[in-house]
Amino acid sequence: MTDKVFILIPSFNEGKVIRQTIRSLGDQYHIVLIDDASTDETANAVRDLPVYYLRHDINLGQGAALQTGMDFALQQGADIVVHFDADGQHNPADIDQFIHVLKTQKVDVVLGSRFMREDDLQAIPRLRRLLLRVARLVNGLLTGLWLSDAHNGFRVMNRQALRAIQLKENRMAHATEILMHIRRKKLHFIEHPTHIIYSEYSQVKGQRWQGAIDILIDVFINKYFR
Repeated sequence: MTDKVFILIPSFNEGKVIRQTIRSLGDQYHIVLIDDASTDETANAVRDLPVYYLRHDINLGQGAALQTGMDFALQQGADIVVHFDADGQHNPADIDQFIHVLKTQKVDVVLGSRFMREDDLQAIPRLRRLLLRVARLVNGLLTGLWLSDAHNGFRVMNRQALRAIQLKENRMAHATEILMHIRRKKLHFIEHPTHIIYSEYSQVKGQRWQGAIDILIDVFINKYFR
């Protein structure tokens, strides 16, 4: 029996690139675009594409968009779910590789890593590389999972993980929250190399230092005060 694979794409004002991102995925997957109250031409850009289009009436953040997509995929009977960025940073060719690892290694979650191959590492802009190394240390301290990478949005999970992970962090701190769920629910996981494409467009829209500080504050509050 063929697995039902759902690609979840959270999106906010990615109308310039979202059509290209979706078309790069081909037609072998169930694609779910979660429009987080975009104010640009996102809806028009994908109107004629064969995707599930879900929309938030107000902007809630990437974590909330992913949870909306995960709830929908679960209802639709998904066997495997892929988290995929809307801005074109992720490589569609990695999807089948990660699914293969998920099955052959018999794990619940496969987490993408930019730090396992030298060419992937060198592709990361220097400032962001430093930020990610700091984030790795903070993630390790907060979650107890010492990974090679942190806040990599490319991940693949099976139905068991899909049921177990319920995100409460609406915005970017959800990446750390996912790791907390993996540990608390004792899900089996593995890291696998992935190549991130840092285009001029994606770098302009990327996180800044202030955003990283906000993430740490959100995660700290979630861990110790809720």
